[in-house]
Amino acid sequence: MKILGINHDMYITSAAIVVDGAVVAACPEERLTREKQSRAFPERAIRYCLDQAGLALDDIDCVVNGYNPAVHLQKYNPIFSGNRRFRSDYLYSVQDHLFRILPDREAQEPEYLHQVVPLAGGKKLETYYLTHHLCHAGNAFFMSPYEEAAILTADGRGEHDTVVFAVGRGNSIEVLQRISIPQSLGSFYSTFTDFLGFKPDSDEWKVMALSSYAPWDNPYYKSIKNLVTLKDDGRFELDLTCFKGFVHETPGMYSRKLVDLIGPPRGRDDAYEGRHYEIASAMQRVTEETLSHMLSWLHRKTGLDNVCLSGGMFMNSVYNGRVTRQTPFRNAFVSSCPDDSGLSIGGALYVHHQLFGNSGRQVQTHNYYGPEFTNDEIEATLKQHKVSYRRSDDVAAEVAGILDQGKLVGWFQGKMEFGQRALGNRSIIADPRRAEMKDKINAAVKFREAFRPFAPSILEERTTEFFEIDPGVTVPFMEKVFPIRPEKRAMIPAVTHEDGSGRLQTVSRETNPRYYRLIENFERLTGVPVILNTSFNLNGEPVVCSPSDALRTFISCGLDVLVLGDFIVAK
Repeated sequence: MKILGINHDMYITSAAIVVDGAVVAACPEERLTREKQSRAFPERAIRYCLDQAGLALDDIDCVVNGYNPAVHLQKYNPIFSGNRRFRSDYLYSVQDHLFRILPDREAQEPEYLHQVVPLAGGKKLETYYLTHHLCHAGNAFFMSPYEEAAILTADGRGEHDTVVFAVGRGNSIEVLQRISIPQSLGSFYSTFTDFLGFKPDSDEWKVMALSSYAPWDNPYYKSIKNLVTLKDDGRFELDLTCFKGFVHETPGMYSRKLVDLIGPPRGRDDAYEGRHYEIASAMQRVTEETLSHMLSWLHRKTGLDNVCLSGGMFMNSVYNGRVTRQTPFRNAFVSSCPDDSGLSIGGALYVHHQLFGNSGRQVQTHNYYGPEFTNDEIEATLKQHKVSYRRSDDVAAEVAGILDQGKLVGWFQGKMEFGQRALGNRSIIADPRRAEMKDKINAAVKFREAFRPFAPSILEERTTEFFEIDPGVTVPFMEKVFPIRPEKRAMIPAVTHEDGSGRLQTVSRETNPRYYRLIENFERLTGVPVILNTSFNLNGEPVVCSPSDALRTFISCGLDVLVLGDFIVAK
């Protein structure tokens, strides 16, 4: 069965093709249009996925969209349904009028909308508009290694839902309960992102990084804690008098009451004060306590050891690394793309397994689903741009030596990653032993805030030597933060955050052999099986996709060396 999944009109629109339960291609639209966090219809991503899979659109058995407009039929909308602009508006207005006749309209909350358009030659375009949080649940469970697991999804909002509690077994998912707008932990976090002078629904990880610079037990904790009431049934309630992000007619996400409670907000260009760090820290703590409260209820309800997590809240890698320490769950899975970009994959997998009853799940061990370029294609690009280059006989060994010299390297290899983190194919890499590397990359390459950390990529089998992590636990998608062992922090200061932690990536020989060999060669030279890894992009731009993107970025910033496949370009 061939399914095209799309995330349309949400943040980081994307497309994915799933064939018989396996992801064969996936790509965010932003990487192809070069517009960061693009919400445009993912036409280029769809064309890439079809081409990669060797399919035409009419070869596809069905399309799955990661949002279900049928949910909104619960409330009659006379502005849209009573005043058509085009006759194609009938696709909505006829159903809206018919729903008025239903005896209990508000009780109707369809899981999906199924649309079939006959095409020439007896073919058809069949589309499922699947509920947003069910797509997140599909992303969480159907790519996990568990046959049975609890599921929690949480974000700003889908159609109405902001949290879904569920359980997955085999090829099916059962929803246990929901939390709906305006009660939203995602909006709670975004409100403080806005309050601290950052862009909400975009810069939350800046706030997460900021939170490490102040103790949890600080003067703002009690005030922020009192904004959230934890309920016995696993739910929570926000004091909505402090929040107004759900009122779309007014600007900003917080009310005057929140300002009166914790003081004036930080302006976008204001200097950072101690209280800003303390507010971020207190808010992160309250967020973690609320998530742990929900997960503890879910554990009591299911009695399972495994949990799968998805939705924008689980881009919070600091909390992801604490799940098994703060809740009764023993194992936690987060995919490479728990954010909305992953709706395309999650929706396709949900329909494949849940609606069509198919088995044959594929565990996600990597996220290399995007475009790749041969050495011939790379060399043609280098010649076209009249760039001086040379070809290496052993690029992993040579680049390890370049890192040892303190150079900053753009590393471009193989298939592009799918997800917001670069995992060794579209990466900027450096020597983690040099404390100055963090400031050097922030100032010369990333042009971003100095408080934001960089990630350590480590050989998988060496993880427990450097991190306080249980044996056998892998972190392949840079999805979790763990403490770096105190005796190792001085060895890798450039990837050690303010609180002594690191958002690590465990690198496997099987999933990325060239990147593994690079780190292996670096260890032979230095005795350290770790390199610094950050995404290959400038601040405000998407991660590079093509050799041309990589060249432009290389020329525009302070990188010393660019490695494209087997080719090396030096300044």
